[in-house]
Amino acid sequence: MNDYALVAMLGLLGLRIFEACGANIADLGEEHGHRVLKARGKGGKVVLVPLPPAVARTIDRAIDERNDGPILRNARGARMDRHAATRRLKHLAETAELRIPKMHPHMLRHTFVTTMLDAGVSLRDVQIAARHADPRTTIRYDRARKNLDRHPNYILAAFMASGT
Repeated sequence: MNDYALVAMLGLLGLRIFEACGANIADLGEEHGHRVLKARGKGGKVVLVPLPPAVARTIDRAIDERNDGPILRNARGARMDRHAATRRLKHLAETAELRIPKMHPHMLRHTFVTTMLDAGVSLRDVQIAARHADPRTTIRYDRARKNLDRHPNYILAAFMASGT
């Protein structure tokens, strides 16, 4: 369950590796009816990250009956560090027979951002979710920005044609 929680925290929450490895059970909570994780990001800034139900269940399975300590643990039961997390991800990629020459944790965060952009989530919302201070950082992830199917001219033309 630890492996799945690691992948979910990086790929579905967009956490940086140090944020995921630094997360504690005590950082889990509820805000306004949402399960959340208080993540310590760059510069020690604390942000609330909402947990989609599937991710919350995955984290709950990883912590099992424990009430304190790290969410992610290594094989010895101690806090997983970024090096152990990287080794686990490389092992998972090899087991899944993924042909990724230099697998690293940031690839999952990258996938988090690019998938949201590909799904049509606004650049501003993706920037907020990724906690990028500068929108230019988020724009670098947008693989489809040259895709003419998504060009704003079509959205404007459809809006104008609808008469609203």
